[in-house]
Amino acid sequence: MDTAYSPRPVDTALLTTLTRMVVQGRNFKRTLDDISRQIRPAFIFDNLVIYLFDPAGSNLEVAYARATGRGKKAEADVSWGETLATQIARQHRLILEIPEQPAGSDRLREPYKLGLPLTGQRQALGSIIFIRFGGPPFTEDEIKFAEFIADLIVVLAERRQAEHLSRLYQDQSQAYELQDNFISTISHELRSPLGFIKGYTTTLLRTDKSWDIATQQEFLRIIDRETDHLQGLIENMLDSARLQSRQLKMEFQIVRPDVLVTDAIARAQTHHPDLEIHFDAPRQLEPVTGDPRRLAQVFENLLSNAAKYAPGKPVNIRVIQDEQFTTIEVQDHGPGIDPKYLPHLFERFFRIPGQAPNVHGSGLGLFICKQIIDAHLGDIWAESTPGQGAEFFIRLPRHSNLEVEEDFE
Repeated sequence: MDTAYSPRPVDTALLTTLTRMVVQGRNFKRTLDDISRQIRPAFIFDNLVIYLFDPAGSNLEVAYARATGRGKKAEADVSWGETLATQIARQHRLILEIPEQPAGSDRLREPYKLGLPLTGQRQALGSIIFIRFGGPPFTEDEIKFAEFIADLIVVLAERRQAEHLSRLYQDQSQAYELQDNFISTISHELRSPLGFIKGYTTTLLRTDKSWDIATQQEFLRIIDRETDHLQGLIENMLDSARLQSRQLKMEFQIVRPDVLVTDAIARAQTHHPDLEIHFDAPRQLEPVTGDPRRLAQVFENLLSNAAKYAPGKPVNIRVIQDEQFTTIEVQDHGPGIDPKYLPHLFERFFRIPGQAPNVHGSGLGLFICKQIIDAHLGDIWAESTPGQGAEFFIRLPRHSNLEVEEDFE
């Protein structure tokens, strides 16, 4: 610090400006940037650092740091007051450190440190440290001004803490609501096929009735269909649990994506005979690395959704390929999806409110699809305009370092 140090006087206008910044500021770091620029002409410092306790209240972490003057020129080589910060926060008192030796040629080794506790209404929040290299010492008036700055920082820190807790509460509330909805939905989804299976089996077993062959075949087809439905629900729940615990093993091979899509189309049309599907793929399509069973599961899920949410409408599937990626596009011509729901489509248990009231689902299918594509180092997303259908995109890398299963047979 130069001996010609002559700060601008602290006046009412500066105090009013700083207070307004805190009241109106909505971004923690940006507001602190504005405050540090405003105070430096009146309160010279080389380093300013704010330490706040982590959410558990056990460790101090740097929440903000700013270096100017000599501090900026050598910020990687000088002390930032870590030890002092901990001492201040634990003891809840102001500490002033003055170097033992007078200012010499290397002022970076002679820091004057002013540390103040940041104490909220209910708990210690952390500490703030001002550092001057080579002096001059902090005056009484400057210490009082630093205490005013510390009080402003407390307001910002408590507001940031309150916003964090509010977001955490909202996230937890949403998670609980999704789980409650899932339990309610899955209970209904399980009861429905079980009710069909039980009802038609009981009917066939009645001894006071005789059924012709055609009726028996119809009842058995319903039982078979609902058994498949039940099996699919159980597999989705198991896959979801395995994906959450990272225990779903992928068996990567070299596969042709167009062949997998063709097979998925055939299976989808077996379950939905009226489903019209148009498929377009280049003749010279290079293979990719993937788990054929899991990729087929993704394609089948998208086709099943198209059949459920856009019944009677055609589905267009296109495969395109460039030097880096193979992209599969699945487009339906249904009612579409409100853009506000698109970011949530692949979340666990999420279902679009009020869409297709006669169609039921567990809210796991697209979540599982995303986890599978993530495991392939790819991307999956959706685009939609309400009233114009929805389009799902799967992008797989053509070249990846996924470990391919060797076949020794």
